[in-house]
Amino acid sequence: MTSPPRWLLSIILILGLMTIVHFGRDMVVKAMSILVYPFVAVLMLLALYLIPEWTGAIFQQANTSFDAASIKGLLLTMWLIIPTMVFSFNHSPIISSFAVSQKETYGKNADEKSGRILKYAHMMMVFTVMFFVFSCVLSLTPENLAEAKAQNISILSYLANHFHTPLIEYVAPVIAFVAITKSFLGHYLGASEGMQGLMIKSQRSRGKAIKMRNLERITAVFMIITCWIIATLNPSILGIIETLGGPVIAMILFIMPMYAISKVPAMQKYRGHLSNVFVVGMGLIAISAILYTLFV
Repeated sequence: MTSPPRWLLSIILILGLMTIVHFGRDMVVKAMSILVYPFVAVLMLLALYLIPEWTGAIFQQANTSFDAASIKGLLLTMWLIIPTMVFSFNHSPIISSFAVSQKETYGKNADEKSGRILKYAHMMMVFTVMFFVFSCVLSLTPENLAEAKAQNISILSYLANHFHTPLIEYVAPVIAFVAITKSFLGHYLGASEGMQGLMIKSQRSRGKAIKMRNLERITAVFMIITCWIIATLNPSILGIIETLGGPVIAMILFIMPMYAISKVPAMQKYRGHLSNVFVVGMGLIAISAILYTLFV
């Protein structure tokens, strides 16, 4: 069976996702809350299923000596991978909608409740993601990983093509689709709020007003066209993360919040915390790694 053209398939899928967005923030949050638990469960089961396929080939090509050159190379690799790690674990776009939802539900107790939820969510996220990543890496060779990067496909899609077992062939594409759906919905909320905020401020500075309905339509059309172009052109995902996504997210996650804490009176209660130094330090490390990749 011949696959449909990429441009046609991409616009159909994007419009399908935008249909969910059309029902509003509450619908998006509810859809993501429904997807998260089965998604995590299936991801863990797939990681466990891959254990018999572990070969350790990734370690066979590693330099196990402890001379100065090998240690320097290891540190350089760890430094350069930080921007990708920042991008991978970033979930800031959904935080705004999460905060609003928590405020509506718990009122004055929202901060404490949100902190507790995020703590356990972060622990679950790190454990799940890292276990799945290690399971995938241990079941593939460095050549396989390089091939997946060259094909510009997700690891789940590569696993489906690499292991010719019915379970992975059917389950992996479904997991990949759910993951992409969750990512799109979460990032759309944050991106649309940011874009609408910039447009509102721009119009107010000119003494003009814009209807919220028109603003939402403009945002939706812009997002559809942008996503469609990117999906059709199919640029390198890792290339975008390393050269474009990494710097922007590092600034948004690490530098801008610390600047706001130092300048905005309403956030003065967060000043002077030792964690602020850690956040700024990690932000500078991530940005420096990106600059090194671009210019060296």
